[in-house]
Amino acid sequence: MKITTDGECRHVAIFGATGSIGRQSLDVADNLGARVDVLTAGSRDVEFEAICRRYKPRIAAMSNTDAASRLKTALADTDIKVYGGENGVESAAYEADADNAVIAISGMAASAPMMAAAKSCRRICMANKEAIVAAGQLLLAAIRDGGAELIPVDSEHSAIFQSLQAGRKEDVAKLILTASGGPFFGKKRAELEKITPADALAHPTWLMGPKITIDCAMMMNKGFEVIEAMHLFSMALDDIEVIVHRESVIHSMVEYRDGAVIAQLGAPDMRTAIQYAMTYPTRADGLAQRLDWRMAKSLTFYPPDTESFPLLALAYDAARRGGTYPAVMSAADEVAVGKFLRGELDFCDIFDVVIETTQKLGRSGDVTLDEIVNADREARVVAGELSDRIFAKRRGAV
Repeated sequence: MKITTDGECRHVAIFGATGSIGRQSLDVADNLGARVDVLTAGSRDVEFEAICRRYKPRIAAMSNTDAASRLKTALADTDIKVYGGENGVESAAYEADADNAVIAISGMAASAPMMAAAKSCRRICMANKEAIVAAGQLLLAAIRDGGAELIPVDSEHSAIFQSLQAGRKEDVAKLILTASGGPFFGKKRAELEKITPADALAHPTWLMGPKITIDCAMMMNKGFEVIEAMHLFSMALDDIEVIVHRESVIHSMVEYRDGAVIAQLGAPDMRTAIQYAMTYPTRADGLAQRLDWRMAKSLTFYPPDTESFPLLALAYDAARRGGTYPAVMSAADEVAVGKFLRGELDFCDIFDVVIETTQKLGRSGDVTLDEIVNADREARVVAGELSDRIFAKRRGAV
């Protein structure tokens, strides 16, 4: 990662403005007094129109072409340039010319605008998980070639990034990712069989979008973060540890060779990590609630239960195998979680769909970005078919 000396944030581009991270990024831009020049979204044109009217960006783009067409008509009375389709989002990235580009688009769809933004923006504030999990090495190389620096936005990776400022990279012994344990900490597989979407969406400490909340409930999200950390910080997989920390006060830690452990602590609020990515290496007054140390009675730590929550172990295995394994795992998870949220799979079915799809389709070895994209696409089909078979069998048994 390149280091800058100017932390001033004047112009911001936000890719994925209608999602949880996108909306919080807008809060941070307001707090910093930054101009929002470029905004993108997927298909929610009515919501996106309201955002565009408030922030008046130079460019607005929607990946859904029909939604973009409706938006263009709705914003005809403004000077906002509206683009449509995946190519339109990529064009918006090429024209962004911002201090910070927040990449909050989910899935592999983020890869093209991410690489385009690296050519036009000074800094990439990385909030996308799936693309880095699936093709981290390739995408990070493309970002470096584009000339931008990259700062992670995920709270855990932001914590590691901040903790790494305390020492030299060559003196790092271990990265320690903390996990809240989600709403089902301590439960065994038999107890998880009856979990409903409402149960799984009730995260004890963080307020996030539905997909990432379900991933947290399964420990899948922590598996993704292990792979991200491996790529973002060029660390060996065996030097990345996961520990359950129920209070979510310590966001992650770095252990140095002399035994010192440096941790970043704070209230569970993503806006702190987003803002630090935008202002690094300086800091500004933040939006998060301050920790009340009089209420911090204890900090507890537990090993993760990979028997009841097997997807964390699967993520380590996929990272070791490399190739298309992480991409297949990520795509299968996205399909299975969507099915669960729609009531078409049981909670534990997600484990089975993701594991079976990954084992069936993953392959090791050097792969190109096109091969990763194709693996992602194929995994979605296979995971969908497997999910549908499970659902049909279950419905037939009722």
